[in-house]
Amino acid sequence: MKSEHNDISPHNQAMHPWYDTAVATVIVSGAFSVVIFALLAANHFQRSVADAKREEQLENLKTTLRSQPDNQQLISQIRQLDLQIRQHRIRRHDFSRKGAYLLLASVVTFLVATKCAATFRKKLPEPQLQPDRRDEQFREAKYARWAVATGLVMLGFAALLLAFMPAIDFSAGGAAVASYPSDEEINKNWPSFRGPGGLGVSAYTNIPASWNGKTGEGILWKTELPLPGHNSPVVWGDRVFISGADPNNREVYCFDALSGTLLWTGAVGDPVSSGAEPIEVMEDTGYAAPTVVTDGRRVCAIFATGDIGCFDFKGNRVWIRSLGIPDSAYGYASSLAVYRNLVVVQYDQASAEDGKSKVIALDFFSGRTVWQTNRPVGGSWSSPIVAEIESKPQIITCGDPWVIAYDPANGAERWRVKCLSGDIAPSPIYAGGLILVVEPDYKLVAIRPQGRGDITDTAIAWSVEDIVPSICSPVSDGELIYLLTSDGLLCCHRLSDGTKLWEKELERNFLASPSIVGDRLYLLSEKGVMFILQVGVEYKELTRCELGEPCFASPAFGNGRIYIRATEHLYCIGK
Repeated sequence: MKSEHNDISPHNQAMHPWYDTAVATVIVSGAFSVVIFALLAANHFQRSVADAKREEQLENLKTTLRSQPDNQQLISQIRQLDLQIRQHRIRRHDFSRKGAYLLLASVVTFLVATKCAATFRKKLPEPQLQPDRRDEQFREAKYARWAVATGLVMLGFAALLLAFMPAIDFSAGGAAVASYPSDEEINKNWPSFRGPGGLGVSAYTNIPASWNGKTGEGILWKTELPLPGHNSPVVWGDRVFISGADPNNREVYCFDALSGTLLWTGAVGDPVSSGAEPIEVMEDTGYAAPTVVTDGRRVCAIFATGDIGCFDFKGNRVWIRSLGIPDSAYGYASSLAVYRNLVVVQYDQASAEDGKSKVIALDFFSGRTVWQTNRPVGGSWSSPIVAEIESKPQIITCGDPWVIAYDPANGAERWRVKCLSGDIAPSPIYAGGLILVVEPDYKLVAIRPQGRGDITDTAIAWSVEDIVPSICSPVSDGELIYLLTSDGLLCCHRLSDGTKLWEKELERNFLASPSIVGDRLYLLSEKGVMFILQVGVEYKELTRCELGEPCFASPAFGNGRIYIRATEHLYCIGK
């Protein structure tokens, strides 16, 4: 017996150090896991409680700013707090990500070490009753040692990986975390219907003037569209956005501006209208007539159902809500506008007597209603614009019978002019110090946008009764105004007094509004033929370019490129 005991004793002596190592690893990794879990829980608490209080404070400051829009100290305070909130949010998100990796590694190490400790504690068989299993037990001990070593290596590797991850450079991203885009950013992009200010005027002059859709000449790319829609493209940097919808789906699409690749699809879903009866819309309007809007950080879309959704540039849905199914004879079609961190919705419907029309400002970040103002008009299909008038922004809207301006800070009405009637579809523009509006098929009106209250008697600079558009919006270079009717009559008026200089029958049908690029006028027909004319006091056609596919939406312009939505494809034209 003594000899047998001596045979086993060296094995026991070999086992004890590894058992102690495994137990120590269990204790250390377990304690480490508890500490990391506690820190993650505290981080989550800070995100949900402390950060929420800061965001509430920010919203209160923004509310105060609406009544004090010129308070530069308050604006600076808001920007600093907004930057602080975003930095804290990024840091906490980064800590959560790194902490999760560390917690996973420590838990795996804890489980492996626990298994190894249990293995090392196995009682050895009595030598006199069991066959000699020392070789097998040594193999088990060897595997256990390797398992413990592997777990420790994994934990060390995870710690090193996180330690050498690049730090977040907030100074480099200072401009990116601003709560709303600068005027310079907006003017470099095409953020809404008809571009900056809704004017239909390109900031770039290096725009192509020659292409052929049939041969592919000048076509950089074309991409098939998933769902139909009559809305126009919106461009920000290397992203192109449009929306599409049918009776069952409402979607936002993001394309790579360089290649045409569909980067992501955002489904708006059914926030409220799922319980309502299906709506009927005219084929000419469809379910996705309004153009989306972007602030360079997020993109927002509204549909004929009154559903509105917002997505970030990675395709994550930020928020959705419903404004209620609009009571609209032809289907809701007003495009969205943007002012700083607000999405502006002209929600005209029914008749003036029904009192359903309103203009709404939603917070771009949360979807919360910032302000809402009732409108004394019936249904319209015109889109609002935001104009900088005497260094003060104004939201300009058209609806039978009023042209009304609102303060974008709080929704207060500034002035109104009674000069419209009928179904108003063309959107207003601001050029040469005048607001230009169209009463369909009847007259063009120029308004001086100064004063308060009802300024009908004093604000109308001039009006011209003539054949004017019923759908297409006007465009101006600051000296001349161009009007294009749906059946192809193009008219040129002098901006200063409204005098008609010339008219020309183009013998084509048009739904897209005209655009100005430098000294050229771009007109896109329903058949996909682009008429390019010389801007001037006489009609001068430069060329015609055929796309080869029907087009109902107005084009968007970028640096050296044109983006055109046809019925089946999205096109990019450039060199």
